[in-house]
Amino acid sequence: MKRVLLSRPMPDATIKAAQALFDIEVRDSILPMTAAELRAGFALYDGMMVTLGDCITKDILHDFGRPRCRMVANFGVGYNHIDVEAARGRGVAVTNTPGAVTDATADIAMTLILMACRRAGEGERLTRSGRWGGWHPTQMLGLHVTGRRVGILGFGRIGEAVARRCHHGFGMEVGYWNRSEKSADFPIARQDTPRALAEWADILVVALPGGAETRHLVDAAVIGAMQPHAILVNIARGDIVEETALIAALEAGQIGGAGLDVYANEPEVPEALRALENATLLPHLGTASLDVREAMGALAVENLRAYFAGETPPNLVN
Repeated sequence: MKRVLLSRPMPDATIKAAQALFDIEVRDSILPMTAAELRAGFALYDGMMVTLGDCITKDILHDFGRPRCRMVANFGVGYNHIDVEAARGRGVAVTNTPGAVTDATADIAMTLILMACRRAGEGERLTRSGRWGGWHPTQMLGLHVTGRRVGILGFGRIGEAVARRCHHGFGMEVGYWNRSEKSADFPIARQDTPRALAEWADILVVALPGGAETRHLVDAAVIGAMQPHAILVNIARGDIVEETALIAALEAGQIGGAGLDVYANEPEVPEALRALENATLLPHLGTASLDVREAMGALAVENLRAYFAGETPPNLVN
């Protein structure tokens, strides 16, 4: 029986499914694996189920010719914490869990759009503080969402799911930027550059994959192109947005606000960002529902099963 390490505590259904197929060990820490733990994992296990923050780098893999661990099943759709090219060079397969996360992540985008536009986080804090003085005609005026222009940076599965909710649920006009032309069964308009999309949109949603190619794609120039009332929402990876530029824009009132579920150096959130009333901040809740996490676990286990059965894993990324 193959020996498999689960890098974090997982849903019970995921653990039971893995136990039925493998000799498993579940690491009991909720913190990311250290480099030393990852090196030990590659030496001691046949496979590993890892997740966000478990950074598998070229340096770690350089220690091995062909490690014992030949299969890394990522619990999550984003895998920019894994050097997939270096893994391929050492004969290590890498998989992810697309599909299971699409609707849940799109729902969090809508949560952030509504919260940031309607100042819900700020209002909740005011109410809890006991300082609310009652309703009046100019109290906490936010941005009306219905009928606005939403710009989607990255029109993959999640980007399209966000756009669909915005169009059908809120009558929004949808624009997007993507490296390739996309189509949908509702009206969408492609912009030539991220900056052009930022200029056009009332709400700019970041739904791009992470990695070197997209790091700081939303930089000071893109943020500076946004309209003064516009809202930036990031549900993708924190380092796609140049965090210092965003903080400066929010502090100066250059844009209307931001809704963030991801950060450049998670779980660290800059104090300057936490201090801003025009920033709505969530603790990476994109897929945080039990049924979604169970579905992600089922995909990860299936990827492991297929690999060790000599089949091509359904969600192979390298």
